[in-house]
Amino acid sequence: MELKQPEAIIGTNSWGSKAYGTLLRGSGVDEATLRETMSCAINHDLKIFDVAKDYGFGKAQKLLGSFGSSNCIISAKFTPSTSYQPGQVRTSLIQDLNDIQRDYVDIYWLHLPSDLKENLREMAELYREGKIRLIGVSNFNLEECIQAAEILAEQEIPLYGVQNHYSLIARRWEQEGLVDWCHENDVSFWAWAVLEEGILTDPRVKTPSSIMKVLFQRKKTTLLPLYDLMRRIGEHHGLNIPEVAISYCSSKGIVPICGCRKPYQVEALVKAVHTTLSELELQQLEQEADRLQVTVLGADMFRFAVRKKGKE
Repeated sequence: MELKQPEAIIGTNSWGSKAYGTLLRGSGVDEATLRETMSCAINHDLKIFDVAKDYGFGKAQKLLGSFGSSNCIISAKFTPSTSYQPGQVRTSLIQDLNDIQRDYVDIYWLHLPSDLKENLREMAELYREGKIRLIGVSNFNLEECIQAAEILAEQEIPLYGVQNHYSLIARRWEQEGLVDWCHENDVSFWAWAVLEEGILTDPRVKTPSSIMKVLFQRKKTTLLPLYDLMRRIGEHHGLNIPEVAISYCSSKGIVPICGCRKPYQVEALVKAVHTTLSELELQQLEQEADRLQVTVLGADMFRFAVRKKGKE
């Protein structure tokens, strides 16, 4: 498997807690099913699992560790929530390693652009100690990504990747040049929320009631013309609507992170990323999405939590 440009990432945001899964997805999933899903993903060479302390109400990465992560690639995060204190990244990473039951993580992301120099220099120390193999940043704009790359370059460490919100109906980071910058600088771009919390799924398919379904149902009505186009394009490739949304990202060289909780979702993900949409199809999808002007999750939805101090 190519780590620099993996086919797709298994997201674990709804793993571990049935209450959390029910709240966000309308149903919980038991541990046996999640274990089977993990096995299915690994068998398809989708070995990267993206975790964070708060996923599944704090249970996701602990669960992954209990399943055994020695044959996985672990993508974990440090989220700065207070003013910088020396050693805070190290303390957080040690907790993550205890949860995951390993002595290193493959990729560690600075989850918000707060106190960039301090946090990234601490991550660089952990990198040199072998506790972190690659360093990435998440929820950063272009200017912040350039700054992060420069800070790491001073330590002779490359910036591995950027993990941001991106989907067919949320292309701000492409429009503002961040995606091109990543491609030009050999930086992997990972996209979260490629299905927009269920918005980019077939409205004809009944799904369990959830907070996301309640919040976004009206937007799905507005998107009906886009669904019709996605359905027609999908029929040409043997894909359904959510698979088209995923394939849209992978066809543009963007790595989709998908929250697979069941084996059939892994199978769908594999099918989607193994299908390449044509330039004309990509153009048609973008034109229709732009015409409808529907947005769900703002690309800067976490900016309220970014500390200004230290962003020099």
